[in-house]
Amino acid sequence: MDPIVVTAGSALVGAMATDGWQQARAAVVDWWRRRRPDAADDVGSELETLRTQVLGAREQSDEDTEQALTGAWRLRLQQLLNEDPALAGELRRLLDEHLTPVLSDGEAAPGRPITMKAEAHDSSRVFMAGRDQHITGS
Repeated sequence: MDPIVVTAGSALVGAMATDGWQQARAAVVDWWRRRRPDAADDVGSELETLRTQVLGAREQSDEDTEQALTGAWRLRLQQLLNEDPALAGELRRLLDEHLTPVLSDGEAAPGRPITMKAEAHDSSRVFMAGRDQHITGS
């Protein structure tokens, strides 16, 4: 899956739980209208239904449902890119200009590049993660 699709799908679902959702939604529908004019109204309705599901999942702390909804939109965006790879730049612009700005810092992080460097000496160990890390054992 294209990395821009992964980031955009996550940002889209994350934006649904923000105060800036209506502006982000309008930008997504407008973006979609330029690609698939016949489907834009349906996409707008689906986004509203999805928002209700995302808000419900967050209220119930149901991360599995939220991840499933994110995955569904990632697949949908990937299909568009498969049909027209030139859309990647436009999707990046949508992400940068309309989706990422409405996200909290924690939700915006998956789309940002991370550079890590570590050195281990003797018997030391290094554990690095770009996000959550769970270490068990000794």
